[in-house]
Amino acid sequence: MRGEPVTPNRVVVDTNVIISALLFSGPASRLVDKWKSRSIVLLATKEIIQEYLRIFAYPKFALTETEINTLLNQEILPYIETVKIKSLFPRTCRDPADDKFLACAVTGKATFVVSGDQDLLTLRQIKKCPILSIDAFLQRISPLLVSK
Repeated sequence: MRGEPVTPNRVVVDTNVIISALLFSGPASRLVDKWKSRSIVLLATKEIIQEYLRIFAYPKFALTETEINTLLNQEILPYIETVKIKSLFPRTCRDPADDKFLACAVTGKATFVVSGDQDLLTLRQIKKCPILSIDAFLQRISPLLVSK
């Protein structure tokens, strides 16, 4: 119906997609505008945020501490809804380190998980939440804007 607010998609974004979105041009970088315009809501746990920080500090990205803090405090944290995992999540993924994204999705009632990680993508969904690549996600939420 016209005039009714649209509920933004609740999205868990894997670390590799966050890195690509914030540090590189390409399809993932289009996510930044989506979360800043609040057309998607980022969901993350404290553990996921800590992983984002750890990866930003990798020498290959050559980011200073100031740049990392700016990315975290200006580009990510203002747009995240923090999810608290209250119960033990069963091992689900081939790589147990990826289960934190699945637990966040289930607990936070995510609409989508966006990942470039094959261990997550091969699951295809968790509960009723699709696990999509960045291209598939962009196609799903804005099919007319995705370049062929």
